[in-house]
Amino acid sequence: MLDQVEATEAALKLIEDIKKDYGDVIFHQSGGCCDGSAQMCFQKGDFLIADHDVQMGEIGGVPFYIGGLQFEAWKHTRLIIDVVEGQGGMFSLDNGRGKRFITRSELCSV
Repeated sequence: MLDQVEATEAALKLIEDIKKDYGDVIFHQSGGCCDGSAQMCFQKGDFLIADHDVQMGEIGGVPFYIGGLQFEAWKHTRLIIDVVEGQGGMFSLDNGRGKRFITRSELCSV
């Protein structure tokens, strides 16, 4: 497991709220499709991690994965998960809470 993801205090609070409702959860940084390139929060077991997915780290005790091809493009990037007002991704557990996760990034050396 790498250590290339961190979360703001607001994100950690939202993660805790979601965990109270759903128990164990995971994050997966989407590579496109329905919600564009966005991090998605799923109840553990509701999203299958593929062999090519890379675990970039943990935030709030929750594993954070990214697709292998997307990781190759972002492997020199640190992801910072934050929260803003708005609706979450269609399939993400932050949807319907009036807040949503967003990904900010900065270059890092790996």
